[in-house]
Amino acid sequence: MDEELYQIIHRAKRGDREAFADLVKRYKGHVYRFAVGMLRDRMDAEDVSQETFVKAFYSLSSLDNEYAFSSWIIRIVSNLCKDRLKKRGNEQRFRDEPDESVIDRRSTDPSETWSLEDALSRLSVDHREVLLLHDVQGYRYEEIADMVEVPLGTVKSRLFAARMALRKELGKVD
Repeated sequence: MDEELYQIIHRAKRGDREAFADLVKRYKGHVYRFAVGMLRDRMDAEDVSQETFVKAFYSLSSLDNEYAFSSWIIRIVSNLCKDRLKKRGNEQRFRDEPDESVIDRRSTDPSETWSLEDALSRLSVDHREVLLLHDVQGYRYEEIADMVEVPLGTVKSRLFAARMALRKELGKVD
Protein backbone atom coordinates (compact mmCIF):
# COMPACT_ATOMS: atom_id res chain seq x y z
CA MET A 1 0.00 0.00 0.00
CA ASP A 2 1.31 3.42 -0.85
CA GLU A 3 1.59 6.21 1.69
CA GLU A 4 -1.15 8.29 0.02
CA LEU A 5 -3.70 5.48 0.39
CA TYR A 6 -2.63 4.91 3.98
CA GLN A 7 -3.28 8.60 4.72
CA ILE A 8 -6.70 8.50 3.03
CA ILE A 9 -7.72 5.49 5.12
CA HIS A 10 -6.37 7.14 8.26
CA ARG A 11 -8.35 10.34 7.53
CA ALA A 12 -11.50 8.34 6.79
CA LYS A 13 -11.14 6.54 10.13
CA ARG A 14 -11.14 9.94 11.82
CA GLY A 15 -14.46 10.81 10.16
CA ASP A 16 -13.34 12.63 6.99
CA ARG A 17 -16.22 11.98 4.58
CA GLU A 18 -14.24 13.12 1.53
CA ALA A 19 -11.55 10.60 2.34
CA PHE A 20 -14.17 7.87 2.65
CA ALA A 21 -15.68 8.93 -0.69
CA ASP A 22 -12.20 8.53 -2.20
CA LEU A 23 -11.99 5.01 -0.77
CA VAL A 24 -15.36 4.18 -2.32
CA LYS A 25 -14.11 5.42 -5.71
CA ARG A 26 -10.93 3.37 -5.41
CA TYR A 27 -12.55 0.13 -4.25
CA LYS A 28 -16.03 0.13 -5.80
CA GLY A 29 -14.86 -1.78 -8.89
CA HIS A 30 -13.16 -4.50 -6.84
CA VAL A 31 -16.15 -4.85 -4.54
CA TYR A 32 -18.67 -4.94 -7.38
CA ARG A 33 -16.72 -7.45 -9.50
CA PHE A 34 -16.34 -9.74 -6.51
CA ALA A 35 -20.05 -9.47 -5.69
CA VAL A 36 -21.06 -10.21 -9.30
CA GLY A 37 -18.77 -13.22 -9.33
CA MET A 38 -20.23 -14.55 -6.11
CA LEU A 39 -23.89 -13.72 -6.68
CA ARG A 40 -24.11 -14.14 -10.47
CA ASP A 41 -26.64 -11.29 -10.56
CA ARG A 42 -25.89 -7.63 -11.33
CA MET A 43 -28.75 -6.13 -9.34
CA ASP A 44 -27.91 -8.16 -6.24
CA ALA A 45 -24.25 -7.25 -6.71
CA GLU A 46 -25.11 -3.55 -6.82
CA ASP A 47 -27.18 -3.87 -3.65
CA VAL A 48 -24.47 -5.79 -1.84
CA SER A 49 -21.80 -3.33 -3.01
CA GLN A 50 -23.78 -0.43 -1.55
CA GLU A 51 -24.38 -2.38 1.65
CA THR A 52 -20.66 -3.08 1.86
CA PHE A 53 -19.73 0.59 1.83
CA VAL A 54 -22.49 1.55 4.26
CA LYS A 55 -21.30 -1.15 6.65
CA ALA A 56 -17.68 -0.09 6.13
CA PHE A 57 -18.53 3.54 6.84
CA TYR A 58 -20.18 2.74 10.15
CA SER A 59 -17.55 0.26 11.28
CA LEU A 60 -14.38 1.88 9.92
CA SER A 61 -13.31 2.90 13.41
CA SER A 62 -13.01 -0.80 14.26
CA LEU A 63 -10.35 -1.32 11.58
CA ASP A 64 -7.17 -1.84 13.59
CA ASN A 65 -4.67 -1.70 10.75
CA GLU A 66 -4.98 0.73 7.85
CA TYR A 67 -2.75 -1.55 5.79
CA ALA A 68 -5.40 -4.28 6.04
CA PHE A 69 -8.18 -2.16 4.48
CA SER A 70 -8.32 -4.12 1.23
CA SER A 71 -8.68 -7.44 3.04
CA TRP A 72 -11.18 -5.93 5.44
CA ILE A 73 -13.47 -4.52 2.73
CA ILE A 74 -13.37 -7.80 0.77
CA ARG A 75 -14.24 -9.71 3.94
CA ILE A 76 -17.29 -7.47 4.38
CA VAL A 77 -18.50 -7.98 0.80
CA SER A 78 -17.79 -11.70 1.01
CA ASN A 79 -19.86 -12.09 4.17
CA LEU A 80 -22.70 -10.03 2.71
CA CYS A 81 -22.66 -12.16 -0.45
CA LYS A 82 -22.83 -15.36 1.60
CA ASP A 83 -25.74 -13.93 3.58
CA ARG A 84 -27.53 -13.00 0.36
CA LEU A 85 -27.00 -16.49 -1.05
CA LYS A 86 -28.39 -18.04 2.13
CA LYS A 87 -31.46 -15.82 1.89
CA ARG A 88 -32.00 -16.93 -1.68
CA GLY A 89 -32.07 -20.50 -0.44
CA ASN A 90 -30.48 -21.66 -3.64
CA GLU A 91 -27.86 -20.21 -5.93
CA GLN A 92 -29.04 -18.80 -9.22
CA ARG A 93 -27.72 -21.23 -11.83
CA PHE A 94 -27.49 -18.88 -14.77
CA ARG A 95 -29.13 -15.85 -16.25
CA ASP A 96 -30.44 -15.10 -19.72
CA GLU A 97 -27.14 -13.58 -20.81
CA PRO A 98 -23.55 -13.83 -19.56
CA ASP A 99 -22.22 -11.07 -17.35
CA GLU A 100 -19.63 -9.02 -19.24
CA SER A 101 -17.79 -7.94 -16.08
CA VAL A 102 -16.46 -11.38 -15.15
CA ILE A 103 -15.98 -13.21 -18.45
CA ASP A 104 -12.61 -14.09 -19.90
CA ARG A 105 -11.85 -11.19 -22.20
CA ARG A 106 -9.48 -13.33 -24.29
CA SER A 107 -12.30 -15.53 -25.48
CA THR A 108 -14.03 -14.43 -28.67
CA ASP A 109 -16.36 -17.40 -28.91
CA PRO A 110 -19.70 -16.59 -27.19
CA SER A 111 -20.32 -20.29 -26.46
CA GLU A 112 -17.09 -20.38 -24.43
CA THR A 113 -18.24 -17.35 -22.45
CA TRP A 114 -21.55 -19.02 -21.69
CA SER A 115 -19.76 -22.19 -20.63
CA LEU A 116 -17.51 -20.24 -18.26
CA GLU A 117 -20.47 -18.40 -16.75
CA ASP A 118 -22.38 -21.64 -16.31
CA ALA A 119 -19.34 -23.45 -14.91
CA LEU A 120 -18.62 -20.70 -12.37
CA SER A 121 -22.21 -20.72 -11.21
CA ARG A 122 -21.96 -24.46 -10.51
CA LEU A 123 -19.02 -24.13 -8.11
CA SER A 124 -19.71 -24.15 -4.39
CA VAL A 125 -19.73 -20.77 -2.71
CA ASP A 126 -16.43 -21.49 -0.91
CA HIS A 127 -14.71 -22.61 -4.11
CA ARG A 128 -16.05 -19.69 -6.15
CA GLU A 129 -14.95 -17.29 -3.41
CA VAL A 130 -11.28 -18.34 -3.38
CA LEU A 131 -11.16 -18.66 -7.17
CA LEU A 132 -12.46 -15.11 -7.60
CA LEU A 133 -10.17 -13.71 -4.93
CA HIS A 134 -7.05 -15.37 -6.30
CA ASP A 135 -7.49 -15.78 -10.04
CA VAL A 136 -9.70 -12.78 -10.79
CA GLN A 137 -8.90 -10.24 -8.08
CA GLY A 138 -5.22 -11.25 -7.75
CA TYR A 139 -4.94 -11.60 -3.98
CA ARG A 140 -2.18 -13.74 -2.47
CA TYR A 141 -2.96 -16.93 -0.54
CA GLU A 142 -2.11 -15.29 2.78
CA GLU A 143 -4.43 -12.35 2.10
CA ILE A 144 -7.26 -14.70 1.15
CA ALA A 145 -6.76 -16.73 4.32
CA ASP A 146 -7.12 -13.53 6.31
CA MET A 147 -10.18 -12.39 4.34
CA VAL A 148 -12.15 -15.61 4.57
CA GLU A 149 -10.78 -16.48 8.00
CA VAL A 150 -9.52 -19.96 7.23
CA PRO A 151 -6.03 -21.51 7.46
CA LEU A 152 -3.62 -21.02 4.57
CA GLY A 153 -3.75 -24.73 3.71
CA THR A 154 -7.52 -24.55 3.40
CA VAL A 155 -7.23 -21.70 0.91
CA LYS A 156 -4.78 -23.70 -1.18
CA SER A 157 -6.88 -26.85 -1.13
CA ARG A 158 -10.09 -24.93 -1.94
CA LEU A 159 -8.38 -23.19 -4.84
CA PHE A 160 -7.05 -26.48 -6.19
CA ALA A 161 -10.48 -28.10 -5.84
CA ALA A 162 -12.17 -25.08 -7.45
CA ARG A 163 -9.85 -25.21 -10.45
CA MET A 164 -10.39 -28.93 -10.87
CA ALA A 165 -14.16 -28.54 -10.63
CA LEU A 166 -14.07 -25.67 -13.12
CA ARG A 167 -12.02 -27.73 -15.56
CA LYS A 168 -14.44 -30.60 -15.20
CA GLU A 169 -17.42 -28.29 -15.74
CA LEU A 170 -15.79 -26.90 -18.86
CA GLY A 171 -15.26 -30.44 -20.17
CA LYS A 172 -11.45 -30.32 -20.17
CA VAL A 173 -11.08 -33.17 -17.65
CA ASP A 174 -13.29 -36.22 -17.20
